[in-house]
Amino acid sequence: MQGKTSAALSEAQLGASQLQSQFETPPISDCPDADCVEIRLQALMQALSDRGATGGLFSVLLLGSDQSKAFASPGVRAGVVPSALDQRLQDGDTSAYVFSRLDNAPDELVIGSVLTAPILGQYRLFHVFPLTAEERTLNLVRRTAAGAGLLLVLLLALIALLVTRQVVSPVRLAAHTAERLANGRLEERMKVRGEDELARLATTFNSMAEALQQQIRQLEDLSRVQRRFVSDVSHELRTPLTTVRMAADVLHEGRAAYEPSAARSAELLQAELDRFEELLVDLLEISRYDAGAASLDAEVQDLVPMVQRVVAQTQPLADAKGTSLDLSGLPSTPVLAEVDHVRVERVLRNLVVNAIEHGEGRPVRVEVAGDASATAIVVRDNGIGLRPGEAGLVFTRFWRGDPSRARTTGGTGLGLAIALEDVRLHGGWLQAWGEPGVGAAFRMTLPRTVGGPFDVSPLPLGPT
Repeated sequence: MQGKTSAALSEAQLGASQLQSQFETPPISDCPDADCVEIRLQALMQALSDRGATGGLFSVLLLGSDQSKAFASPGVRAGVVPSALDQRLQDGDTSAYVFSRLDNAPDELVIGSVLTAPILGQYRLFHVFPLTAEERTLNLVRRTAAGAGLLLVLLLALIALLVTRQVVSPVRLAAHTAERLANGRLEERMKVRGEDELARLATTFNSMAEALQQQIRQLEDLSRVQRRFVSDVSHELRTPLTTVRMAADVLHEGRAAYEPSAARSAELLQAELDRFEELLVDLLEISRYDAGAASLDAEVQDLVPMVQRVVAQTQPLADAKGTSLDLSGLPSTPVLAEVDHVRVERVLRNLVVNAIEHGEGRPVRVEVAGDASATAIVVRDNGIGLRPGEAGLVFTRFWRGDPSRARTTGGTGLGLAIALEDVRLHGGWLQAWGEPGVGAAFRMTLPRTVGGPFDVSPLPLGPT
């Protein structure tokens, strides 16, 4: 565009100079009157217009001092001249040629100059250069640049896609393979392609998965052997235990005729045999859960009379400990749920006995409640409580909060572990809470139907 402007200015300067020189030479300079000068002026302007029309270089417009149009190429009007340019020429700016884009014709360039004709005086000459070809070229350049930019963006997107497929896709595949391994599909492996870093990553990952699979298989084999050992030992001990039990019963029944030390020994033997038999029963039950052989015999039951039966069974132990059992939290309306009453009563018995044993002789409260989707039973004591972190350990097999405490009630250390498995078999929760010196609470939450969905428990676990 700068080159076009320079060429247009040179052309306008040349045309104006030639026209001014012809005003000063015959035959115009010899004209006797204004009519002669005007005729000669029109002829010169027509020649200049014809020269500009050749090839569509420019058009011309000649204006007199009274804004009259002295001459104009076809299609050119006086109104298209920029007012600022016309005003500069009228103000006598004749030292140089001035030019401007037309206000209402942005595809044209106008260059103005001042001419002095004999007799007639000053005229303003305007060369109007069309810029249509340049605008077309500029638009073509713009479209080409836009197309090239779009093509470059598409090319960059394609390169990014290829890089993503080459780099991110293997990483995503490794993540998916790791997720499948975590879900138990230990045979999953990554495909190894090439010898780059990703290939080495896949090889290392596969080696890790292989080692992990071997370790898990060894642990599973060891676990199976351990479960089989516990089950076999438990079964094998029942036969000699039955024989020992029969002999102990005979000794226990005749203890009145023995010396005091022998009578006491017979009583201790009877008590320890009871604990040993309970331990064998619990070990057998745990082995059933480990082997996946436990099953439910569920039917719709009212939990309120179930709690009352368990409390009645444990009342002698509570009396011996000086503990009162508070049943004011039992509702007057039935609380129905689909449960295996044998397993649920066993869980309740474990919770109540545990509360009596650790309640320090203080009251034990039992609460029952239900809502549309779940039922809950909370056994709360005011005894020694639980230290921070122990709420999740109380259901561990053979775990004891204070190893120095003696089990005066004959616990085996498996009661809460079995209770947890019983509740899980129903699709419920068994949770614990406690604070040292404040007490502890155990909450059993069961769905209305076995395995049914529920979000919250109808009873709070913490202190009320």
